[in-house]
Amino acid sequence: MSFDGFVLRAVLHEWQETLIGGRITKIKQPTATDLNMTVRKSGQNHTILFSIHPSFARLHFSPAPESGPAEPPMFCRMLRKNLEGGFIREIKQDGLERIATLHIEGTDEIGDRENKRLVMELMGKHSNLLLIDNEDKIVECMKHVPASLNRYRTLLPGRAYETPPDQQKKNPLEADGDTVLGALDFNQGKLDRQLVKEFTGVSPLFASEIVHRAGIGQQQRLVDSFMEMMRAMKDFRLQPMIVYGGSKEFFHAIALTHKEGRKETYASANEMVFAFYEGKAERDRVKQRAFDLERFIRNQRNRNEKKLDKLKETAEQAEEDLENQKLGELLTAHMHTIRPGDSVAEVIDYYDEEAPTIEIELDPEKSPADNAQGYFQRYNKAKNAGQAVETQRRTALREIDYFDSLLQQLDSIEAKDIADIREELEEEGYLKTKRTKKRKKKQQKPTLDRYESSEGIEILVGKNNKQNEYLSGRLASRSDTWLHTKNIPGSHVVIRAEDFNDETLEEAAGIAAYYSKARESGSVPVDYTYIRHVRKPNGAKPGFVTYDEQKTVFVTPDADTVRKLRK
Repeated sequence: MSFDGFVLRAVLHEWQETLIGGRITKIKQPTATDLNMTVRKSGQNHTILFSIHPSFARLHFSPAPESGPAEPPMFCRMLRKNLEGGFIREIKQDGLERIATLHIEGTDEIGDRENKRLVMELMGKHSNLLLIDNEDKIVECMKHVPASLNRYRTLLPGRAYETPPDQQKKNPLEADGDTVLGALDFNQGKLDRQLVKEFTGVSPLFASEIVHRAGIGQQQRLVDSFMEMMRAMKDFRLQPMIVYGGSKEFFHAIALTHKEGRKETYASANEMVFAFYEGKAERDRVKQRAFDLERFIRNQRNRNEKKLDKLKETAEQAEEDLENQKLGELLTAHMHTIRPGDSVAEVIDYYDEEAPTIEIELDPEKSPADNAQGYFQRYNKAKNAGQAVETQRRTALREIDYFDSLLQQLDSIEAKDIADIREELEEEGYLKTKRTKKRKKKQQKPTLDRYESSEGIEILVGKNNKQNEYLSGRLASRSDTWLHTKNIPGSHVVIRAEDFNDETLEEAAGIAAYYSKARESGSVPVDYTYIRHVRKPNGAKPGFVTYDEQKTVFVTPDADTVRKLRK
């Protein structure tokens, strides 16, 4: 867990000057685990996010509050009732534990002053956000924990609030050299694990950094490394950093010298935490909200895959039945040698250079002419079946391509865009349209993702088929440049300019590659051409276009570059 007690301390330190004395103006709860609070101070709004997500529990400044549901949850309603209009008077951390408390001064229903606390407990899947009154009773909590789940610590409205059990660890900020030496058994080894066990707020990542900086040598070097890092934390001499090390990423408020990979530093701990969790939390939110939709799309795709297998078998059988034309012609040529009631006809195969004698099965109940006609009928049926199979095969392949594009879109869209895909499937007849008594709202223009190249040119991106069709078919000018991964499902990307340099082209191509099925690949081919060479065929699926006069550039997608270009 990178979000340890020291990271929390750094985050809250940055909140002090910005939030203390500020007035709580808005509270929204976009999901069951996330809460946004807007605080206004000195004429500026500041939004903070509290998340008790089991995998991504965190708190930090957020760029803008997310819209919440039409009917806010009970927890959100209680916070609005008790905290909106109140002033943040104090922000505290319980030692170096991952517990943050906001002391808020407000008024009750009759106007008398009252104080309440908003307590954030960062404890992985056991994280929680609680509103506590001035009598230490729980007013409401984001996650209810009855006695049946935890008999030692019940978290329910009306119950007395008890802090999590004290782990009986030492505060590293108050430790001296002798305390460190006395806490560790150098003969036992695994010093990083001992540091985690003995000192509060120290995560395995932070402990590994202490040991790494000490190097291999005398005991005093480890003590010196420990004390130097504690002095840096006390004085807030920080260097917030994310290390991108292959399949794993790490972050902390101090430089991580013991980790290999690309390292990016940030101006603040809040900015670092936001950058680390932004994409992960959004993808998880999309996955949760679109679970049924993704399953439906995969089932539809798999159904077409199975259909292709059956069509292949049918085509192979039809190919064999095409031989019936030859058999019918041979029977006609040897009609004079066949007697009524024969079950087999021996004929010379004139189609073979060696002209061998072959046997053709007959129905003894039919005349020789009817037997020949039967073979011709089977031939015609096979010929028609072959044509139908080819038509169905092309249709199934188009369906698979279409569902592949939808699956790719689910990997890159934001939660707010899921409704567009569901609506598209309804319009295409794959899903039943949900009946609603509400009057249908006037269709709004799709909202596109906007980027700006290094030379200041606008780049637009469609993240689903509705956005792609609006961007490529209506919004973009004929002289704008259109980009798309070559033969790979992905987003439509448009450079809103006729003249631009190679760097802009490469950046736009990188965005197209990133928002495609080849996101994790290297050297991805991206086609580009003018919008005037892009067209949608009549009757084509949503988002499908053809184009010509294209050129191709090869790029390697980079998430960091894409994030920096986004406006």
